[in-house]
Amino acid sequence: MEKVIVVSENGPYIVRGGIPLVEKRITKTSDGWEWAEGRELPQKEVYALCRCGKSKNAPFCDGESHKRFKGQETADRRPFEERAERLEGPGLTILDDRRCSKSYFCHTNDGSTWEMLPRTGDPDVKEKVVRACNACPSGRTVAIDRDGTVLEDELPERITVIQHSYDRVGSGLYVTGGIKLVSPDGSEYPVQNRMVLCRCGNSRNKPFCDATHINSRFKDSNGLP
Repeated sequence: MEKVIVVSENGPYIVRGGIPLVEKRITKTSDGWEWAEGRELPQKEVYALCRCGKSKNAPFCDGESHKRFKGQETADRRPFEERAERLEGPGLTILDDRRCSKSYFCHTNDGSTWEMLPRTGDPDVKEKVVRACNACPSGRTVAIDRDGTVLEDELPERITVIQHSYDRVGSGLYVTGGIKLVSPDGSEYPVQNRMVLCRCGNSRNKPFCDATHINSRFKDSNGLP
């Protein structure tokens, strides 16, 4: 079965193809941010993930909580390269499409991705910027070397339910590996290696996360206390 995520109309994400599902927590460390293991989740060939933020069986849809949910998609469907701003540094170019889930991996003890970019003539700083770009779950930033090589990590086909321990909120669904994302009408979004889908139901950039889960203090039924 093809690996695909279908955004159902005013309903859940229908996941097909046995895509592995895990939960991870974003935690603060003395060196920045890191992933910690979360709950073990059941694995299925086909499953439905909550999109409205109200399910009593999160991260799965409970079949009824979305009945009044208005989940119309509003995101720009142009390819990443067309949407992204091009930012130049001495050692790197960064493409930035500003889709942000506030996962904080772009912030390090040496500065943010953007603060470090002007210093990428230094190989050590350049390496840190590349790592920060690749660590962004939303896929907001992509690093390109001076010879035009896209410095993008190869990631597994997987969906990660994000819990943010620092903010004490539930975050989005981190989708990796270039999994196909399809609208209810059958149209497809441009494939991306990294993206975060909204699961609080409040994003203004549906189906993608825009970090509204922080201000709305979203907590799923089975996640952080």
